[in-house]
Amino acid sequence: MIDAGMTDPERVRAQYATEEALAVRQSVWHPTADGREPSTEALFTIVDSTPERVLEVGCGAGAFSARLMTALPAAEVVALDQSPRLVELTAARGVDARVGDVQQLPFDDASFDAVAAMWMLYHVPDLHRGLAEIRRVLRPGGTFVAVTNGDEHLADLRREAGGDAVVTQFSSENGEEALRRHFDDVVRDDLVTRALFADHAAATAYLESSREDVDWHLPPFEGPRECAGHTTVFVAR
Repeated sequence: MIDAGMTDPERVRAQYATEEALAVRQSVWHPTADGREPSTEALFTIVDSTPERVLEVGCGAGAFSARLMTALPAAEVVALDQSPRLVELTAARGVDARVGDVQQLPFDDASFDAVAAMWMLYHVPDLHRGLAEIRRVLRPGGTFVAVTNGDEHLADLRREAGGDAVVTQFSSENGEEALRRHFDDVVRDDLVTRALFADHAAATAYLESSREDVDWHLPPFEGPRECAGHTTVFVAR
């Protein structure tokens, strides 16, 4: 069953009203055993498409948009997020950042060569409205890159702590089907990333950062711990 809390506007606003919870989650993730990292794979895909204008929806604190600006110095990069605080942080990196909603993008038709959605489509209340908007603002032949997690992403740790796997509306399992309703060509790249927790407190802080209605009780463990993540980079055109 899909976790409705992932798209609940109040819960999502609470998670991203400030940067702290997002920073906790981002801090533990490391590349695959062979050194591949989802954001970098997404970056390479967009750079290889040689875009003149790029949009990131759900930009968070702006780290990916800033990387795009560095990798594409001649391109215009625009970032969008619903959180005023995260837009403020993104703008502080020198990015053209704006408050907005992917379900109603404030841009003309066919106005971007590439669009990126990094770990955010599972939060959109009306997923297909959001995807239709992304399709609308992409120029013909444009590239859409969407990164998301699988249903078993950190599921073992979550179950051990008294929770369950997070099943979302846009995941490794169902993302391709959703994208094919809007795009003719969809390819995927599945990566087994690694979460490295320095200690029990770090793992507990990670679980609590999502502000779910779960009374987490992670059994004690000593020293650092590594857990497997399951992530997919989708490329749609």
